[in-house]
Amino acid sequence: MEELRALFARLRLKEQAVAQSNAATRKNKLLKLQQELLDRREELHEAMRQDFGKCAEEVDLTEVVPVILEIRHAIRNLDRWMRPAKVRMPLPLIGTASEIHHEAKGVVLIVSPWNFPILLTLGPLVSAVAAGNCAILKPSEQTPNSADCMERLIHDVFDEDEVAVVKGGPQTASSLLTLPLDHIFFTGSTRVGRIVMEAAAANMTSITLELGGKSPAFVTDSADIESSANAIAWGKFTNAGQACVAPDYVLADKRIADELVAALCAALARLTVNSDLQTARPDMAGIINDSHMDRLESMIQDAVKRGATIAHGGNADHTSTRLEPTVLTGVDLESRVMQEEIFGPLLPVITYERLEQALDFSNRVDPPLALYIFTDETKVADRIMSRSKSGGVVINDVGIHFANPHLPFGGIKSSGIGRSHGHAGFLAFSNQRSVMRQRLRRPPTRAFYPPYGETTRKLIDWFLRFVG
Repeated sequence: MEELRALFARLRLKEQAVAQSNAATRKNKLLKLQQELLDRREELHEAMRQDFGKCAEEVDLTEVVPVILEIRHAIRNLDRWMRPAKVRMPLPLIGTASEIHHEAKGVVLIVSPWNFPILLTLGPLVSAVAAGNCAILKPSEQTPNSADCMERLIHDVFDEDEVAVVKGGPQTASSLLTLPLDHIFFTGSTRVGRIVMEAAAANMTSITLELGGKSPAFVTDSADIESSANAIAWGKFTNAGQACVAPDYVLADKRIADELVAALCAALARLTVNSDLQTARPDMAGIINDSHMDRLESMIQDAVKRGATIAHGGNADHTSTRLEPTVLTGVDLESRVMQEEIFGPLLPVITYERLEQALDFSNRVDPPLALYIFTDETKVADRIMSRSKSGGVVINDVGIHFANPHLPFGGIKSSGIGRSHGHAGFLAFSNQRSVMRQRLRRPPTRAFYPPYGETTRKLIDWFLRFVG
C-alpha cells in the first residue's frame, strides 16, 4: 500500500503541469500512443493468444482498430473540445458573459477487465489523456500477458509520473480504490461495480461504470431472417460471447422462430468453419479460465435438465478451454441462462406470440447495456423503444454502436453510470467549470438587493410573468 501511495503522490505532483498542457502536446502523446500500438501489433497478437486463444484478426478488429479510431477522433476534435464554450444569458443577467471551461479532473484510475484488455484499458486512457489527466491503469490479472505488453507500451509512451500501470489482483484493486482519486473509470461486472461505487463515495470521487446485464435481441415477423441471424451470430459469438454488448438472449416472433433458429445454425456453421476446438489457431476465442468454462457448462446442463433443446453446439474442450457456440431452444424461463448474465457462447431463443409479451418479459429486470431490434417496420422499432430502457439501441445489427465515437456509450442503472467514447469520454474525465464575467459597474441585478420594498415586489412579479 505504501508503494501505491508513493506512486499516487508522484502523479499528484505532475498533475498541474499535465492539466495545463495545450492541445498540441496532448495530440502528440496520442500520436505516439497510436504509433506504439501499431508497432506492437504482433506482440499484442501473441499476448492475447497466450491469455485466451484469441486469433490475430480478432485482436485487430476488436482491440486495436477501435482504439486507433478513438485516438484519431480525439486528435481531430481536441482543439474544439478544449476551447471554452460560450453560453447565452437570461435577460436579468444582461451585461454578463458566460462560458464553460473544460479542465482536467486530476489523477484518475482506469480499472479494466479481461475480456477486451487492450480496448478497455487504452480506450478510456485516450479520453483521459485528451482531457489532460494523469492516470493509473489497473488491468485484469486474468490476462497477464496482455497486462505485461501494455505495461511496456505505456512505459515507452508516457512519463512514468504521468501514466502508470499497476498489476495485481483484487487486493491491489481494493487498495487503489482507497486513494483520494479524482475520477474512477471501471469496466466489469455489476457486482464489482457496486463495490467500486461504495469505495468512491468515501472520497467523494466521481465515477464512470461500464457494466453489463442481459441485453435482448427482438426479432419480429417483418425482419430479414438471414441478415438478422448473421448479425446476431457474429455479435453473440465474437470473443466467445465474452462481451458486455453481446446479445444475451433472443426474443423471436413465434411465426418466424423456426426459420430464425435454422438460419442461426447455418450462420454459425459459416462463422466457425476454421474453429475446430482442438486447433491451435482457431477463429473462435477460448473461455478465459476453467472456472468460467465450468459455469457455462453447468448453465447448459441446467437448461437441458429443464427441457431445453440444443439446436447447435454444446461441445467443450477443456484442454483448449473452448466451448462450441451453442443455440438453445425451448428454454424454461427459470433456467440459469435466463436468470443470470451469460457472458459466454450460449444463446437461448425464446418465442413470443404478441410483442407486448416479449416487452413485459424483457422489462422484468434492470435496463441492459444494449437492446437490439430486428424489424423492417419503423413503427415497431419505435414501439419497442418507447416501452423499454437501455444504455443503447441498435436496429437491424448488433454491437456496432460501440464503434462510433460520435455516440456516447454507457449503461443505465445496474448496466452502468456515465458515458464514454469521443466527446462524451472527454467530458467524463473533465470538470466543466462555469465561468461568468460581470461587465457592468451597475448591473440590473442590483435592483433585487435589499432593503426590499414595493419596487422590488413589482420587479419580481414582472420577472415571473415575462422572463424565461
